[in-house]
Parts: sequence; structure tokens; C-alpha cells
Amino acid sequence: MEIGQQIKTVRLKLHMSQTEFASLFGVSFATVNRWENGKTTPNYRAQRTFEQLCKEKKIFIEN
Repeated sequence: MEIGQQIKTVRLKLHMSQTEFASLFGVSFATVNRWENGKTTPNYRAQRTFEQLCKEKKIFIEN
């Protein structure tokens, strides 16, 4: 599963909007939208934050 799809899956499992999710990463709604649509990929820091979020919330996703 692509990183953008993983992000969308986790965001939906957390019942969060793209704007709410973006605030966790310190990025804009548009950035999360671009990640989910595969136009860009999260930088290293955002990817580590995403991994930590998944661990904290006990959300396991397929690679």
C-alpha cells in the first residue's frame, strides 16, 4: 500500500478531517491532500510522526 493510501486509511480510522490531521503534523490541509492523492510524499520527519501516531493509537497497516 502506498504511503498516501496508508495516511488516508489511518486518518479515516481516527475519524479526522484532513485539516485536523494536518494540525498533528504542523502542515496545511493542502499538504495532507497532496499526500493522499499521491502528488507528493511526506518528508522524513512527517513519516516518523506518522509511524509514532500509528504506534500510539495501535493502528497497524499493511505495507
